[in-house]
Amino acid sequence: MADGAVDVLKDKREAVRKAAYEAPLEDLNPARASLFRDDAMWPVFERLRAEAPVHFTPDSNYGPYWSISRYHDIMAVDTNHQVFSSARGIALSPKAAAGFRDPNNTATNFISMDPPRHDEQRKTVSPALAPHALAAMAPQIRERAGLILDSLPIGEPFDWVDLVSKELTTMTLATLFDFPFEERRKLTKWSDAMTTPPGFGGGAANLEDLRATMAECFAYFDGLWDQRVNAEPKGDLISMLAHGEATRNITRQEFHANVGLLIIGGNDTTRNTISGSVYALNQNPDQDAKLRADPKLIPSMVSETIRWQTPLAHMSRTATQDFELGGKTIREGDKVVMWYVSGNRDESVIENPNAYLIDRERPRQHLSFGFGIHRCVGNRLAELQLTIIWEEILKRFPQIKLLEEPKRSYSIFVKGYEEMRVVLPSRA
Repeated sequence: MADGAVDVLKDKREAVRKAAYEAPLEDLNPARASLFRDDAMWPVFERLRAEAPVHFTPDSNYGPYWSISRYHDIMAVDTNHQVFSSARGIALSPKAAAGFRDPNNTATNFISMDPPRHDEQRKTVSPALAPHALAAMAPQIRERAGLILDSLPIGEPFDWVDLVSKELTTMTLATLFDFPFEERRKLTKWSDAMTTPPGFGGGAANLEDLRATMAECFAYFDGLWDQRVNAEPKGDLISMLAHGEATRNITRQEFHANVGLLIIGGNDTTRNTISGSVYALNQNPDQDAKLRADPKLIPSMVSETIRWQTPLAHMSRTATQDFELGGKTIREGDKVVMWYVSGNRDESVIENPNAYLIDRERPRQHLSFGFGIHRCVGNRLAELQLTIIWEEILKRFPQIKLLEEPKRSYSIFVKGYEEMRVVLPSRA
């Protein structure tokens, strides 16, 4: 990034910090995508954790909502599905999206369900992500990681997000779906459209483009469903849904909702943590040197990166009854936002939380996968991909040099990277 651009970004972050501490507490609103794009949201969460860990925003682009910003309060919400329901959405949705949604379509995916339907549908796809399935998949992931890394240009700038992070995760997701491999980048396109507001980054250009993109996605998966439902059951996710006792009779709209969940879940966590690890190690060269001196630290580094990056910034719930938390009364029907990105930096729980320490004593102490019945079903697959890609990186490259500040996602949900320019000086 040019010096002028760096200075502009620095000025933006300093202005946010000043405003975050000068504004009336009731005016704080962390749900602003521009804050995440500029990596400038940290002081807002610092003040909320210190002064109002259970905080109400009466109006925003996403409507009124409660912010839960401390680690243990987030755990209390996440593990209490009886009071804090997922059935009315698991992420803040902008008011502008109301024109895109069909008010008569109430279909949902299993993460946006409460028991017992949640448990039944989650169990349908869980075998594809069970330990034995991952063990069988690991050699293929390693082979593909090697091919990706061996194809990278040496001594020439390139976009790490595009050539590595997206490619590895999309290859793995295509395998899970048994999706036509040569068309796998459609999965990337559809994931970006679902997680980025129209007109920003890799998402759709506008609402009409978003409608067309999602129609393309769901028509494609309808075709896969029709193929699999009339064939013998197999181990891919679409076949599991088409033949599963709890899912074979779901509506097409509900199938589409589950497809969306699986595409986003299979893409964003791993993709943005792979990119985040490169960024973090460049920002902390002492940790990079420590990792290269002792590759046995890779699993610990992976967990620390998942905490430090927090690839999904929040999840939301809806209160089913009045409930007191942190001395505040949350009313029935209120939207409650668990800011994982804040809980993972909670000074009262995690020592020196803003530091990136790959040999942290308890690296798996983080909120990034959630807790309770909605804990990420693919968390072990994400860790597996990250572990393998770094094992293969260390065999090949003595350095991955970040050339400029990355372009971040314009999103309050996916905390990730659109572009990250790097260069590989030479092979080991």
